[in-house]
Amino acid sequence: MATARERVLEAAVELFAAQGYSATSVSQVIERAGLTKGGFYHHFASKDQLLYEIYGDLIGRQLGAMEEILARQLSRAETLRLLILDLVESTARSASQALVFWRELHHLGDERTAEYRRERRRFHEAVQRLIADGQRAGEFGTAASAETVTFTIFGVINELPIWYRPTGRKRPAQIAAELADFVLTGLEINRG
Repeated sequence: MATARERVLEAAVELFAAQGYSATSVSQVIERAGLTKGGFYHHFASKDQLLYEIYGDLIGRQLGAMEEILARQLSRAETLRLLILDLVESTARSASQALVFWRELHHLGDERTAEYRRERRRFHEAVQRLIADGQRAGEFGTAASAETVTFTIFGVINELPIWYRPTGRKRPAQIAAELADFVLTGLEINRG
């Protein structure tokens, strides 16, 4: 059974997706979640915080997985593969939340927007550093810069909530494997 916090997040995603952030009141979210005002405000200080938490929950899980993958100290290629697999699969599982967040991001205040950007930047920098280190060590080719490869990875993943459908032909694991293969093939060293 979902916790009160999870019910609020689910209700907010449904309502924000259906009618937009501006047109949704806290009272509507409370009613949809089946809570009291006190129950809502126990978990969220404001509607602004609720919007941030819709995506903050996902980025928190992704950053936790990133730290765990990096701590394994696997080869750079395997680490990059696992990072891509986790990012694609976790984004696909939370596609509705990510789509609502991207569409409504402009409603966040400057402080929340800066916080969101810092968290995303941590992930981008870790991936870019991993690729750049691999290029310097001669493990990855240099046809594209680490920056360009990183932007490509995150560009595809950031667009996933727009086009991914759970009822579509490809499952998240297949999409993730194809993207990882594409990136790693592009990073192969041309020995010819």
